[in-house]
This record gives sequence, C-alpha cells and structure tokens, in this order.
Amino acid sequence: MIQAKGYAAQTPETDLAPWSFERREVGPHDIQIEIQYCGVCHSDLHQIKNDWFPGVFPMVPGHEIVGKIVKVGDHVKNFKVGDLAGIGCMVDSCQVCENCQEGLEQYCLEGNTQTYNNLDRSGVPTYGGYSNTIVAREEFVLHISDKLSLAATAPLLCAGITTYSPLRHWKVGKGHKLAVVGLGGLGHMAVKFGVAFGAEVTVLSTSASKEAAAKELGAHHFVVTTDKEQVKAVRNKFDFILDTVSAVHDIDMYQSMLRVNGVQIGVGVPPAKLEVAPFSLIGGRRSLAGSGIGGIQETQEMLDFCAEHNIVSDIELIDIKDITAAYERMLKGDVRYRFVIDIATLK
Repeated sequence: MIQAKGYAAQTPETDLAPWSFERREVGPHDIQIEIQYCGVCHSDLHQIKNDWFPGVFPMVPGHEIVGKIVKVGDHVKNFKVGDLAGIGCMVDSCQVCENCQEGLEQYCLEGNTQTYNNLDRSGVPTYGGYSNTIVAREEFVLHISDKLSLAATAPLLCAGITTYSPLRHWKVGKGHKLAVVGLGGLGHMAVKFGVAFGAEVTVLSTSASKEAAAKELGAHHFVVTTDKEQVKAVRNKFDFILDTVSAVHDIDMYQSMLRVNGVQIGVGVPPAKLEVAPFSLIGGRRSLAGSGIGGIQETQEMLDFCAEHNIVSDIELIDIKDITAAYERMLKGDVRYRFVIDIATLK
C-alpha cells in the first residue's frame, strides 16, 4: 500500500485535521499523481457535514485535483511519468452500460464511483484531493496543458465542467441571449464560457456590488434581481438561463425572463425542494432542466478548449491549515471566485 497524508473530517461534527491513510498500489491500468493543487468546492463542505446524505468517514474531500504523474501501470497507454494530469469528480464507472458507452460516465446506470465519500467497486472508501497523492484508473485521468496556470486550472475539474457541459449540450452560442444566475465559483466560469461561445451574457444577481466584477469577466449586462423594475425589463428576454445558485430561490421569477421555448438549467443544489407554478412553464412552452458534471471525453474537450482560449478560474491560493477559515469565508461569498489549496503546505 502507498502511504498518504491529507486532511480529513473524522465525523460530521469535527473540522478537517491532518490524517494519515493508505492508497492502493498502482495496478496495471492505474496512474499515481503527486497532487500539487486541489480546488475547494462548496460541495466539499456539504459532504463533510452530511448535508445531503450519510457520508463515509473519515472523509478526505477534494475533487478538483491537479499534479504530476509519478508512476504508471504496465498497461497504461496514454500517459507517462512527468506528465501534468488531473482528476475530477469521479474515478470509475461500470464502463459498459449505454450511458458509459456514450461518454456519459457521470450518469452511469450502475452509479459512478465518486472521487471521495464513496466506496469503490471493491468496497474500499475513496479519498479525495486534500492529500499529497492519489491513484486512479487511466480512463478517469485527464491531460492538463502546461500553457495554463496549474493552480487556476484545478477548479475547471468541477466548476468548469459543470458549466461547460450544459452550455455545450444545449448548443448555446452566437445569436443566443444567456443569463447566468449567481456570480460565484460556478457563475464566473459560466460567464467566461458563455462569452467564449459567442452568446450575449447577462448576470442576474441579488448583489448590485457585483456589477463591476461581472463586467470584468466579460458579461455584457447586469440585472439586480431585487429591483422589480430591472426584473420587469428583462421579461421574455433570454433563450437560456444557467442557474448556479445553491440557495432556495424563486424559480417562477426566472421563468418569466425566458422567451418562448426558453430553458432554465439548474446546476446548483439548494438544500430544499424548489417550487414552480405549472403556468410558468406552460405559458411559454418553457423548460426547467438540470445538469451535472460532464463525462471524461467532454471534460478533456473542455480542458483543451481552455488551453486554446486561455481560460482558467479566478482563484485565491490558500494554505491547507486555513481550510476551515476558507469554508467560513466561502459561506459568506467572500472569495473571488474559488479557493485552491497549495498541497505543498501539507506538512
């Protein structure tokens, strides 16, 4: 077994703290990565606190992982020692069901294996990227370009692909009016991708103070959703709304902003059920949809697109010992726009 160290929550009631554990040995189809940076996702906090479902403890969070390959299995074909590589939200799937065969491993009919807070197919707990090393199957490892800042690339493995995938699925681009709800870790990536794809992008936010930041990211317009007159002015305007908000909010208000046949796509995960009036949908043949992360092929496509167009996340690099304080700031929205842990600080 490979000796590893990281930060773990021992129970839902305890903060993250140093913890030593073991990774499996590198098998014929495996790759071992020396982790250099790991992004901090809002879902990390939800999962260590059991907000969504009972967790697997001790829990090492982190699914925005980048680093350097230090060992490859005998049968690995597409990677070599020294390559930069990344791992996102999943590390395995059945690979044979119809969804996996279509490159939709995130929707594996048997359930994909999550990078952490999950059991692998042999029943062993998975541990994430708040650690110094990780071992995964070649099929779930991604090539990382050396053209981009490695630390700022880490959040692309979740925040990036979570926004890229629905925009590509619905073919959002030139001639479309796209609204992005929320300007956080997900929202700021949605703005960057929407602009890069040629859409006219509007940010919808409850915070008027975020307008300048939205414009700096490339947004063409900004609407304060607590201002009734501004909301009225954008009724029936948008072809698509990408909703990144993880708090309970008024779906009907956003539906009123869609044109006929418009689509509101949810990628945030509020803690309670969302309510929608049927006439909000029927009145304009509007749709309310959802999207998760992308498959491995699509995630690689996204990383390649980012390398070509110089797109990364806006980050704040932190020492791993400051993770609890970072969570507290994240809950207050006090980060532009993603914390990334420098794993070199893991002593």
